[in-house]
Amino acid sequence: MNDTELEQFDAKSEAGRDLEGRFERRIVMNVPDRHNPKLRRAMELVNADDDLYALWIAANVNAVERLNMTDHGPVHVKIVMNIAVRMLRILVEAGVEPGVVTNYQLEPKDAEVVVALAALFHDLGMSIHRADHESYSLFIAEAKLREILPELYETRVASIIRSEVLHAIISHRSGGKPLTLEAGVVRIADALDMAKGRSRIPFEQGSRSIHSISAAAVESVAIERGTKKPIAVVIHLSNSAGLFQLDQLLLSKLEGSGLEPHLEVDVKVDDHEKTLLEDFTL
Repeated sequence: MNDTELEQFDAKSEAGRDLEGRFERRIVMNVPDRHNPKLRRAMELVNADDDLYALWIAANVNAVERLNMTDHGPVHVKIVMNIAVRMLRILVEAGVEPGVVTNYQLEPKDAEVVVALAALFHDLGMSIHRADHESYSLFIAEAKLREILPELYETRVASIIRSEVLHAIISHRSGGKPLTLEAGVVRIADALDMAKGRSRIPFEQGSRSIHSISAAAVESVAIERGTKKPIAVVIHLSNSAGLFQLDQLLLSKLEGSGLEPHLEVDVKVDDHEKTLLEDFTL
């Protein structure tokens, strides 16, 4: 599935498919590895894991089909992973040091493994329940990390990487306070999966709350190198109602993330705002 197909993927279209049918449309997890053999191997192990993919399916069934929420399944985590790894690389190139480098003298490439796996595993707890899903994600991810990391690292390093991944997962919760660059990146990347077609399911199903209307106004999100700060997040809105989405979702995640000094948000609103609502009576 290429980037265009990924953007157009409608999680609701999966409803009613049997398990075999869902696996037939399996999303392959990939991210540019940039000569990072551990990251490449991690993706190979992830893509060979039917148990893990079934958990992503279960998470999305709870989110989309049972709760009428936005996508929390394999497409979401793939997008979050690619955003997070790109942000981390821009920051490292700008001289910002990841936690595993500062505290353990590991390599930036090890930070990429932390970020990629945390992004892929951060919503696994949705397979159990939405409420407190971040905590549920921890024990599911912990078991998966014990399978994957020994293939990449010797025991002592694997234990450190596992702890760093779990920290990044729990830090994406509401009010989470990341203690590492890696965790902050995952937290922000999760909030940035809001582009056109990604946050519109409740609106298209008839919800007319400020949440669904503002989500429908987000046309595109781009991660670029900034001029004043290392990262510029450029967001295009078709309607100024989208500012509510940015305030409630992105800015709340940015506060306390540790990325405030490193990230600028550039919001562009269409000169001819798209009409999202017809007249209605309260």
